[in-house]
Amino acid sequence: MNWIKKSIDFEEVKQLSNRYKVDLLTCSILARRRIVDREKVKFFLENDLLFLHSPFEFSDMENAVERVLDAVESKEKVRIFGDRDVDGITSTVLIVNELKRLGLDISYTVPDGNDPYGMTLEKVKKAKDEGISLIITVDCGISEVEEIEYANSLYIDTIILDHHISSKNLPNAYAIIDPKKKDSNYPFEHLAGCGVTAKFIWALRFANTQYFNEDYILLHAQPGNDSVIIQAMKIRNLVVKDRIIEIINLGLANPQQSKIIDFINCGIPIIVLDEEVEKKQLSKAFNSKVDIFVHDIRKQLNSTFPMLSNKSLFALAEVSKSGRYSEILKDELDVLMGIFNSLIFNNEPLLSTEFDKVLDLVAIGTVADMMPMDDENRILVRRGLKVLSTNPRKSLLPLLANNKLLNKKISTTNIGWNISPTINSAGRLGNPQVAIEMFLAENDEEIEKYSTELISFNKERQKLGDEAWHSMQNEAQDNYVKMGSKLVLVKDTKVYRGITGLMASRLMNTFKSPSMVICDNEDGTLTGSMRSPKGFHITKFLSTFDNLLINYGGHANAGGFSLNKCDLNDFVILIEEKLDHMDDLEEIDEDNIEIDCVLKEKDLNPDIMNLVELFEPYGQNNNPLIFQIEKALLVDYNFIGGGKNGGRNVKLVISYNNYKWPCIYWNGGKNIEDNFKKDMFIDVVFRMGYNSYQSSDSIQLTIIDIKQS
Repeated sequence: MNWIKKSIDFEEVKQLSNRYKVDLLTCSILARRRIVDREKVKFFLENDLLFLHSPFEFSDMENAVERVLDAVESKEKVRIFGDRDVDGITSTVLIVNELKRLGLDISYTVPDGNDPYGMTLEKVKKAKDEGISLIITVDCGISEVEEIEYANSLYIDTIILDHHISSKNLPNAYAIIDPKKKDSNYPFEHLAGCGVTAKFIWALRFANTQYFNEDYILLHAQPGNDSVIIQAMKIRNLVVKDRIIEIINLGLANPQQSKIIDFINCGIPIIVLDEEVEKKQLSKAFNSKVDIFVHDIRKQLNSTFPMLSNKSLFALAEVSKSGRYSEILKDELDVLMGIFNSLIFNNEPLLSTEFDKVLDLVAIGTVADMMPMDDENRILVRRGLKVLSTNPRKSLLPLLANNKLLNKKISTTNIGWNISPTINSAGRLGNPQVAIEMFLAENDEEIEKYSTELISFNKERQKLGDEAWHSMQNEAQDNYVKMGSKLVLVKDTKVYRGITGLMASRLMNTFKSPSMVICDNEDGTLTGSMRSPKGFHITKFLSTFDNLLINYGGHANAGGFSLNKCDLNDFVILIEEKLDHMDDLEEIDEDNIEIDCVLKEKDLNPDIMNLVELFEPYGQNNNPLIFQIEKALLVDYNFIGGGKNGGRNVKLVISYNNYKWPCIYWNGGKNIEDNFKKDMFIDVVFRMGYNSYQSSDSIQLTIIDIKQS
């Protein structure tokens, strides 16, 4: 294997360290991963809910919230349309619980059995017959043009909470909250469906405050060189709508000609910190008393955060985290906004401590849907993992116990390998309601009943997967060759519809190529799932067959589609023709290992786990840190398992920096047997983590590659 360590600019590393008050080792990894933009750095270094984007940056969020508030006031019946996968299940549970909290008459429907994805005309008609006047879709809806038009004709409003890319024109819904919608205005497009739902929940809770749909101005004036620098911003629902800065040269200003005076004289409440100080600076700027009414938040700040009592805005800018991420370092107006937001959060538990309690499901759904672990997904998932580890909801306890995860520090790996497959099995076997009802259950007997069913489903799902995998091997290999080693397509009548995604993932991992698995439906149509590595965009690929497909959708690397059985041959022929002209797929070079950092002896000690945990959660776009050490001593090794050399896996002990480190080297038996002996000096590339054994965790190195020094 080739060990690659990208070069970095040490001056850039020092600048990162100075600006963000972080050690050089951490900053070198940030620089090597090109996490240097202030917005990117923020989501790696911070964990506070304050750093999340305001839900009201969605262009339709105000309309969506007001429509639900009207439904509460009018005591309307609301129907949730969800999806059968983990993201859809967690989204459904989240919104049902929240709307119940608001007192709404709430019900839900998700696809079961062989039901198609999303809404159907029949289910819309049923909703009307049952007195539903508002439909909310979660993790679906963005492609349901006909169904939502039909709902409109029945005088049912629809709010879409989705995160998929539409394969058609947008539906005529009352409101669409989807970060991938072109005019959504939201700054981050890779929220999972449960993330979008959580944003909507937070917005509904914010509507309970005095600040909902009210405009405010934050104002700050500070001395400059023979001048006064005056800044102001207009805020609505924690979103900056307008901002102005004016430098007033002393003795030269005319209040009648000042842009800042026009900006603040608009009848909107003005918020400042330290009224006397601000008015003094304004009077100094205009050489006369400026008579404006302001709301001073000093008393509220001192009461809520006593440690900040009587500190000036200048002093607060020196220590403020929010100031570090301002476009202008330590911008005092940005610090004032951070203080204002902090006061709102801390005085409204539903927006802070109580909101944390929904993030366990957000973490599960986000990881299960393979969303990128960057931007605000990092905060949502990190905080959700903490809830799962320290205070899991009662309905999850049996599942955690079954996977030996109770009282453990839960990681994204635990979600991906243990938690989400179990939840997903209900939807894959056509009974997603079992998982939803388990989460919604309030007594121990019901929770135990549904958990037992879910665990049984998971065992059945594993059995079906093994059988399907065995049956498709020859066809997959033959098709891979036929497709010029560019794609794998398997059409197998033995594959159950609910596991086509699993099989496509398994094929993709085996052949390192885009893979699709197609199965039969009972109605004469076919359903397919597709998975791809980086460099191949699934929804763009499927869009070229729009005239043949009944529908399609998904993400860049995971998608699904359906088509009529009679169109399958034409579909395959068109795929082959398209692949003939596709020579630009990104190569996956498994022989290259990108190293984040070469550790010196002083760096490799138990405290290194703080660095490993800082970069968590790991996942899409954020692989686990890879370290290298040189001239470590191979103290001992032994093979584990059966077969040649006692098995393909090896347990090792290496000595470095006066510590002896236990290691695991998967599939390393032959390499160790052929090339290494005890007491040999070695160079090692590895990841770091914890090994759990008998209720205790110990640090363990997972070796990726090893060479003689």
